[in-house]
Formats: sequence, structure tokens, C-alpha cells
Amino acid sequence: MKYIFTFLLAASQLPLWSQVSTPVDTTEAARTIELESVTVSGQRNTYKVDRSETVARLPLRDLENPQVYHTITKTVLRDQVVTNLNNALRNATGVTRLWESTGRGGDGAEYYSLRGFSIQPTLLNGLAGINNGSLDPANIENIEVIKGPSGTLFGGNLISYGGLINITTKRPYEQLGGEFGYVLGSNGLNRITADINTPLSDGMALRVNAAYHAEESFQQAGFNRSLFLAPSLSVKASEKLSFLFNTEIKSSEAANAPMIFLSRFSPLSFNSMELFNDNYFNAYTSDALTIRNPNLIMQAQAIYQLRSNWSSQTVLSRAHSKTDGYYHYLWDSANGDQFTRFISRRNGETHTTNLQQNFQGDFKLAGLRNRIVIGFDYLHKQIDNSSSGWVANGTVSLKNQTDSGVLSPQGVDALLTNSTEGISTAETTIYSVYFSDVINFTPSLSAMLSLRLDNFSGQPNYWTEAQLDNQLTLSPKLGLVYQAIPDKLSLFANYMNGFVNVDPAEVSDINGQNPVLRVFDPEQANQWEAGVKASLIGDKLTATASVYDITVSNKVMVDPENPNNLMQGGEVISQGIECSLVSSPINGLSLIAGFSHNRSEVTIDAADGGYLGMRPEEAGPATLVNFWAHYKHTRGFFKNWALGLGANHGSEHLTLNRSTTGTFALPAYTVYNAVIAYQSDRYSLSLKIDNLTDVRYFSGWSTVTPQRPRWVSLGLQYKF
Repeated sequence: MKYIFTFLLAASQLPLWSQVSTPVDTTEAARTIELESVTVSGQRNTYKVDRSETVARLPLRDLENPQVYHTITKTVLRDQVVTNLNNALRNATGVTRLWESTGRGGDGAEYYSLRGFSIQPTLLNGLAGINNGSLDPANIENIEVIKGPSGTLFGGNLISYGGLINITTKRPYEQLGGEFGYVLGSNGLNRITADINTPLSDGMALRVNAAYHAEESFQQAGFNRSLFLAPSLSVKASEKLSFLFNTEIKSSEAANAPMIFLSRFSPLSFNSMELFNDNYFNAYTSDALTIRNPNLIMQAQAIYQLRSNWSSQTVLSRAHSKTDGYYHYLWDSANGDQFTRFISRRNGETHTTNLQQNFQGDFKLAGLRNRIVIGFDYLHKQIDNSSSGWVANGTVSLKNQTDSGVLSPQGVDALLTNSTEGISTAETTIYSVYFSDVINFTPSLSAMLSLRLDNFSGQPNYWTEAQLDNQLTLSPKLGLVYQAIPDKLSLFANYMNGFVNVDPAEVSDINGQNPVLRVFDPEQANQWEAGVKASLIGDKLTATASVYDITVSNKVMVDPENPNNLMQGGEVISQGIECSLVSSPINGLSLIAGFSHNRSEVTIDAADGGYLGMRPEEAGPATLVNFWAHYKHTRGFFKNWALGLGANHGSEHLTLNRSTTGTFALPAYTVYNAVIAYQSDRYSLSLKIDNLTDVRYFSGWSTVTPQRPRWVSLGLQYKF
């Protein structure tokens, strides 16, 4: 393990980069009704998925797609005894978590960093799936981490400049079957799961996934509990028409430790991790200060075969996420010791409606093969807020490890009396049309030509006259693929565009007079990327290697002459290399490995903004390495016994990095994980140890957040 890891850390110039993928258990009937098609290519590479329809909104093989993406499958989640999204995403090259879920309204889900930019998991089956809490992995078939600014096919409201995270869910199939699971572990972890599939009649099947999850924090206080239910129904109405209905219902409650924010406005008063290490297990919260995040997502789709080479896909998604409870954070007093707690009772809801209509065709024009998707996309998002205001609630001293705050609901409610943010409703509506055409000039040479026209309107506060009307944005995407060795080795290059519509903001003179509403143009991101993809040794080794360059322009920034004014024109560049592989070199052995190095810099900023020439804090560690090896004996005395070993490395992370305040670095870390299991056809028993060497390490985004120490879990699964 040590030698493999040392090699990967030194491999920044080696062309050994890969696509993480895996086969999916599914029947032919199920494949015809999926939101995205999957082709099973045998058991040679057990973590490999060869095809995705979501990434390009067309059924393209990885070697045919000029875009980089990584797929984490349910097989990986099973082998690693994964119980949360963060552990699953450790298998994706170049991804690291910045913030844990806060549960607060609007953006309460976890934040990750991808290609130098922050990102949240906001897509479910390629549609809006916003969640103010944490996601449960019980219903995950695959996780697709799609790299680069993908505004052309996914719009500008649900993605990041660095890419997007799309969750694809499990689908019904024709046979009776399923499994039950139980995981118990450190800090009171208890997790019960069920996956039951049954045919109801000819052409109709029902599948239900469910989970109950409860665990305590590794710190002195804190917990999370959730109940998750995900029924899905497939109906084959005729030879040409099929339906799929998918629902996810989750009820959760958590007591979260307050986030520790370093001061953004005063000179940095910390110069080492010593005090934060001393307080590693101090939560500075109470199990009585909880926040609830009920969530509901409903999706329905109809697929109709218009002709032998044309199909229609109509999809409707409704999502509702609520936040209700206490959210608090610790704010740096800039004296090298103390933090003030600010607390609020949050009460808000996020509603999304997403409607898509896609027409897919595969035909020849002028002797050239064309695979085309023509789509219409409607997205409406509404955020309601009726939360209290923010009040100071005590002081935390890291040196003395004391807390003068009130940590009971009754005491906090008394502090919040007569404190309110008011009632507000923010709405955005987006109408989009897009098309993408993959043209084969020869069997080995193809080009992808894509364009989106996006019409955005928004009302940042329903109770005011603030309104942004009909902001039009064009988003192009171009890609080239040349299969130097057909079906084995392809060279690719792409140009991709992404954009974000910025909400109108009230600005004023420097003395606060003459307030007006200012409307901004969309921020724009443009990426150039080139690389190579390989599927070699009879598909036993798949690899992807690429270099990319992303420029984000027209960013909104504070006017250096007037802090009450905003202006546009900021710029950030993000450049990097990525290499990853997934392989099954011998029978029973599966490998995942990835290396990424990113250089990000603010190249245009307001004169006193503090970021010019600096690495953005959302960019995360510059270097990331992930590795996982799983070997299962297939014969002899040790048949069905399996051993897994993995590691994740992150370089030093500049969680606060501003010329106006200073720089605070979170140390580099290397975390090892291991599992030993007995896996038969009917049942499995797995012992998993996360953070094997009990390393203390931190994450953050202008914050300092301790991560879990050694964590032991025992999992049992029974299949029928």
C-alpha cells in the first residue's frame, strides 16, 4: 500500500488516468424504461459501467464521449460498507468535501470541491433533486461525477463551474428478489436497510428501498437519525410505451456541531492547529438543539418509441425540502482564542418543479451517422423563509475549553424573542431549449456539437418589486473523439461552457443613500480540455487522462471605491490534470485509483478585495489521491472471503486565503481504510475500519472542521 501510494503521489506527469465505472444488475425490460441506459459488458471489470445516457443525454459509450466523468456503482458501495455520501465520493478522482450538511434552508446539503469550485449534489436521475439535508445511499444505483462546466445540457442553476454530481436510482426488474441489511458500528451506529422487488403483473414491477439510520457524533454531543423510503414502479404499457415512477421520502433530525469560522474581516490571529487539535472532540452544542429536514422527491417519466430510430422521453420531477430547527456557528473574535456563537431558528422550504421533453434520434444524413437529442427544459424553484434573526449566544474559549452560551431550546427561544428575518419568498423560472448532435465522419472520428438557449427570470423577494426578466444566455459545447484503436483507445478534446444567473442586488451610495436594484449579466465559465481514454486487456483495464483549463469571467465583486456597491468583471482560472483507472487485472481483484492536481488563482479582483493572485478557498487541496483494492477468493478453502484496502490523500488546504486577513492552512492528510468480508451468493458479513490509523484531520471553507477518527462498522446482508 505504501509503495502504491508513493507512486501515485509522484505520478503527476504519467499518462495513466481512468474512468471509474461498473456493471449494473438489470433486465432488458428495465433497461427500456430507465432514465439512463446501462449496457452490461460482462464480469471482467466488476466496477465498470461502459455507457451512460445522462452525461450526454444520449446513449454513448465512454470511449465515444468527449467529456470526462466518473461512475461509482452500488457494487463499490457494497464492498466498502458505505453508509453516507461522503464515503462514496472518496472513490471519485479530484473530489473532496468542504462542508458537512448544515440542514439550513436553500443550501443545507454537503459542499464538495471539484476542479477548483464548490459543488453540491443537486441532481437525481438528471433532474432537479435539491435537498437541504444529507442524502441516504440506500437507493443509489450509480453516482456520476461529471467533470467541467456543463451548462449546455444541464443549465446554470443546478451545476458548478467544476462539474456536477448526479445520483441515479435503483429500478424495478421482472423477478422477485431483494436483500436486507444491518450495519452497527462505532458511536452507536445502527442502520437497517431493505430492498424488495416484486413483479405485480405482466409488464409491471414494484421495487421498494428503505433505510433507518441512527448514529451519534464522535464528539461530546451531536447525532443524526433518519427514516428513508423509496418506492418505484415500472409499467410497460405496450411495445412502444413504458412508464417509470420514482419517489424518495426522507425524514431526518440532527444535532450538528456549530461550524468554526475564521475571521474574514480581521487579521488572522491563529498560526497553528494546536488549539483546534486540543478541541477536536468538543462539539460546543447540545443534543437538544436539533434541526429537521423532511424531504420529498417525486419523478415520473414516459418513454415512447416513435419509430425504430426515434424515441420520446417526457419527465416530470417535483421536489420539496424543508428546514426546521436550530442552526448555529462560531465566529472568530480575532484574539487567537475566543469565538462568538450566533444562533437562529431556521424555518424554510425549497420547492422545485422540473419538466423535460427529449427527442432522441439515430439516423444517417448525407452518409454520416447522426445521434441527436433535442430537448426542452422547464425549471421553477421557490425558496420560502420565515426564520428568526441571528443573536449572539455566548462565547467559546478554545484555550480554556469553556462555553458561556445557553444550550437549551427554552433558553435559545428566549434569546430569539422579537428577532425575525421577516417572511420572504424567492422565485426563479427557467425555460430552455437545447440540442446535441454526435456526428460520425468515419467509424473512428466523431464530433459533438451542442447548444443551449436559456431564458431566466427571477424575483429574489416576492414581497418587493425586484424582478429580473427574460435574461437570455447561449451556452455552446464542442467535442472531438478519435478512436486511434477502435473500441480500445480514443483521443478526445472538448470546449465546454457553463453559466450562473446572478440574482439582482440592492446597491447604494457609499453613505447608504439612493438605493437601487442592480441587475447583473450571467457569470460565464469556459473550459478547454484534452486527453485520452482507454479500455484495454479485454476491458480489464479502463483509464482516462486529461488536462483542463477553466476560466470564469464576469464574476460579481465588491466595488473597491464603495463597499455598498457591486460590480462585474472578476476572473478566476482553474487548471489541472487528472488521471484515474478502474481495473480487474486478475479474477477476483478490483482496483480503483485516481490522482488530480489543480492550480486555481483569482486573476482579476477589486483592488481591496483580498483575493487577487490567491488560490480560492473553495478550491480545496491542490493534490488529491484516491485508491481502493478489493480481492475476493473465488475457489479453495478461502472461497468467498474478501479483503479490501484503500487510502485517500489530500495535500495542504488553504481554508482561509486572503491578502487582507492572511492565510490559514489545514495540514495534509492520508487516511487508510480496510475491510474483511465473507461474501456468498445469499449473504455477506463485512467488518470495515475507516481511518485505520486514527489520523486527526480537518476540512473547511474558511472554516475548521474536525473529521471522524477511527470508525469501526460491522455489516450483514441477506439476499433472496
